[in-house]
Amino acid sequence: MKKEIHPQNYRQVIFVDNASGAKFLLYSTIETTETGVWEDGKEYPLYTVEVSSASHPVYTGEKRTIDSAGRVEKFKARMEAAKKAQTKSA
Repeated sequence: MKKEIHPQNYRQVIFVDNASGAKFLLYSTIETTETGVWEDGKEYPLYTVEVSSASHPVYTGEKRTIDSAGRVEKFKARMEAAKKAQTKSA
């Protein structure tokens, strides 16, 4: 293998799913600012994710809506602002 081409910070990281609360201990190079204690009692870097295989509908078979009202309202607000800007420039 070639030397010095692999990342130096490849280590075990705890990933926590916000939707289901599931935790996974995986190897990663992701940068984190938090730490957490795993089941073995050791402390590892901690990273939270919105969706994982524990909460994604493809894997769970459940239908779930995640904050669709907030996204729709934000989209409508952006569209209104764009229309107002377009009428002002015309």
